[in-house]
Amino acid sequence: MTARVVAEFTGTALLLIAVVGSGIQAQRLSPQDTGLALLENSIATGTALVAIILAVGRISGAHLNPLVTVADAVMGGISWRALAPYVLAQFCGGAVGVVLSNLMFGLPAVEISQKQRNSPGLWLAETIATFGLLLVIYGVVRSGRAAAAPYAVGAYIAAAYWFTASTSFANPAVTLARTLSDTFAGIQPASTGPFVLAQVLGAALAIAVVRLLYPRVIDQH
Repeated sequence: MTARVVAEFTGTALLLIAVVGSGIQAQRLSPQDTGLALLENSIATGTALVAIILAVGRISGAHLNPLVTVADAVMGGISWRALAPYVLAQFCGGAVGVVLSNLMFGLPAVEISQKQRNSPGLWLAETIATFGLLLVIYGVVRSGRAAAAPYAVGAYIAAAYWFTASTSFANPAVTLARTLSDTFAGIQPASTGPFVLAQVLGAALAIAVVRLLYPRVIDQH
């Protein structure tokens, strides 16, 4: 369990470094072009996510997301007693990742975001983004193609930056951690509650659909 918790902490920290660090860099390199900045941010996040999942996936499953961990427990992938250590590691890792990103770019270690993300369209986007993320993860794994999961997840997240109005947070640990950086990738604390509720709804819908489509894991051999 120690190794699994360390893997989740480290993986989630690296994920937030990729999200926030590339967001800060994009904002500095393309201050007058939001579209280009988002492209830079999405490519860095998607490709880094593939590498992170490949690096720690064999240890912990590379959940990096409390809702993925809950879904895995619901579907029998991990024991319920592993839930709390995993989720705690993810939230702590996310916060550490943002702090390191801020410091790396010469910003205060913690700078509470003032960026409002608060509208029904954004909440719907988070429901869709999270639904799609879990469907991709468990659809790939339960159809017997687990080796493709890192690439599928990285591609989905990079694409979802663009096809969702919210730029696809799809992760409560990521959402709360991003309140600690008042930069391109930040989110105001007051905006996080509806985001997380929408993510929970999207995850619940995805679990129901995955269990309908793939009631059993298909043999990978």
